[in-house]
Amino acid sequence: MDRQKRIVRTSIVGIATNVALVVFKAIVGLLANSIAVVLDAVNNLSDVLSALITIVGMKLASRPADKEHPFGHGRIEYFTALAIAIMVLMAGMGSLYQSVLKIINPQPTLFTTLSLVILAVATVVKMVLSRYVRRTGQAVNSDALIATAEDARFDALVSFSTLVAAAVMMHTGILIDGWLGAAISLIIIKSGIELSTRPLNMLLGKRNDWQLTHDIRTDIENTDGVIAACDLALHNYGPEFVLGQVHIEIDDRLTAADIHRMTQDIQQRIRQKYGVLLTVGIYAVNTHDAEMVSIRQTIRSITARQPGILQTHGLYVDREHQQVSFDIIVDFAVKNANSVRDEVLRQVEQALPGYHVSINIDRDVSD
Repeated sequence: MDRQKRIVRTSIVGIATNVALVVFKAIVGLLANSIAVVLDAVNNLSDVLSALITIVGMKLASRPADKEHPFGHGRIEYFTALAIAIMVLMAGMGSLYQSVLKIINPQPTLFTTLSLVILAVATVVKMVLSRYVRRTGQAVNSDALIATAEDARFDALVSFSTLVAAAVMMHTGILIDGWLGAAISLIIIKSGIELSTRPLNMLLGKRNDWQLTHDIRTDIENTDGVIAACDLALHNYGPEFVLGQVHIEIDDRLTAADIHRMTQDIQQRIRQKYGVLLTVGIYAVNTHDAEMVSIRQTIRSITARQPGILQTHGLYVDREHQQVSFDIIVDFAVKNANSVRDEVLRQVEQALPGYHVSINIDRDVSD
């Protein structure tokens, strides 16, 4: 079964389960005169809405690319996950408000054995549903499903706390419904904030996973003829569509045909192995001229001594036209990257009189 069908099927299971729970909890809450249970039933309605949002978001995100959106609509899934996270946050705030009212004006609740059994069953059902939805969400890399699973887990926690409050009241007469509700509400609010972090980061352009960029770079550098891989950047346009670019340093004596075969091999391998559509750029490196090698070593020695420079690459020496060009990766901790470049430029021009030196500033976009 493909990813879209699994997400939709899981969401439909969630809708059916929550509709059944709404009916059960509403009946129990009205019979027991428990605002907590009634609110819990209403919260299950919000879970139905979460599942519907997931389905609609999945349908919209799966639309093909068009002229206005040439990279597709996959990022809609992040908006969907963010919407559900906001719903979790709002539910937590609403629950906290009602819990405070219960603390200020406590009222006894009337539970029957039947109502407690139904609440216990609802708790188990929501925990099972949460695990099922989370497992699917992780399998298909769906933030929306994972957020929905968290919402279901907290529903189970709320129901369990209601059972605890009922047991305490029935045996001791002490009303702790409001206090338990307030504590759980704070947990839900915290979860809502945390759930919103990942989709927000993905929409803003979060730094890519270290392991992924490390593996891709290592894979490229293991290609015959590649001296080094640098400037790797990945751009996420949805869970299933990642674009990227990288530069490779190669011997400047290779022919266009050699380079074509090499870049084609890299692109196909990276796409098959990591699902990344990669554009490969070229840095020519003079590796056979002793004087050029010496100049390269001099420049690398200068940049290595400069604080804030993480890497030097793309270094090419054109002896015929007396030109030197290279890139430096400057740490984000450095506030004034231009001053770093100017200092390197001064030292390189001093070490290589007569050469025109061009330095490009790169940033540390991937590990």
